[in-house]
Amino acid sequence: MMDLGRLRALHAVAVHGSVGGAAAALGFTPSAISQQIAKLERETRTVLLERQGRGIQLTDAARGLADTAQRVLALVEQAEVTLEEQRGRATGRLLVAAFATASRGLLPGVLAELHCEYPELEVRLLESDPYPAAELVARGEVDLAVVQDWASVPLPVQDGVDRLDLGTDPVDLLLPVAHPLAALDAVPMTELRGQRWTSVPPGNICHDWLLHTMREIGEEPDVRYQVGEFESQIALIAAGLGLGLVPRLGRGPLPPGVVARPVTPRPFRRVYALWRTQTSRRPAITTALDVLRRHWDALDLRSIP
Repeated sequence: MMDLGRLRALHAVAVHGSVGGAAAALGFTPSAISQQIAKLERETRTVLLERQGRGIQLTDAARGLADTAQRVLALVEQAEVTLEEQRGRATGRLLVAAFATASRGLLPGVLAELHCEYPELEVRLLESDPYPAAELVARGEVDLAVVQDWASVPLPVQDGVDRLDLGTDPVDLLLPVAHPLAALDAVPMTELRGQRWTSVPPGNICHDWLLHTMREIGEEPDVRYQVGEFESQIALIAAGLGLGLVPRLGRGPLPPGVVARPVTPRPFRRVYALWRTQTSRRPAITTALDVLRRHWDALDLRSIP
């Protein structure tokens, strides 16, 4: 009989496309994942991974086995949900994915409360942009995801996934204090034409939103600086290199020389949680959603200068 942990490792490699990605998602080292796959190859007497340049590629046999593993893992998850529901308390492992600023501005308090109040629950955090996070939930690779999108750039969510709306996160224009637009109390969106921009890299939902927003006013934005962290963007703005449209969640105090101005009409992003419908009765899910909601409600994003 094939070992369930080894099947889980193979399925994670198939989903994430690499041993390293599978290791990050499952909370193991790449070496441990490689060992699991090697044991599965010996167990099945089948080659499952082949070297391709610096990476790996699943064989046809591995892809078929990974599909089977997905179905097996779904059945196991259903059994675990039933048992946890019967116990009536949050237990087991809960893997949470969250975008970067939620990981900084919301999740620390949530995870700390879950750790202290529910010692039988092992919570792990995986930082992920909403696009892959939504897919990971649908595939069963993570249990819960905190994601964000925009009215003009909605996040695709597959059937069989439920959501809890947490709220909205206001977006400010950040700019050097010496910039002419800094003299305005509020900056009309149409005044943002012809500016240099800092933004997250392409493939990120916030980058897509910036392109969509500027194109709505007839502008193809000049995105000069593409960096993943908003803190890095703010450092570039402080150096006078460009402007940024930056949400408030997870944003620290602004450095000297950078000011925030509201934009009209006021942009905002929507923040919500995703989980698989079939796990809705699981106490770990209901408990985590409860804690998420309370910690979000305790945030006062409107008061951030």
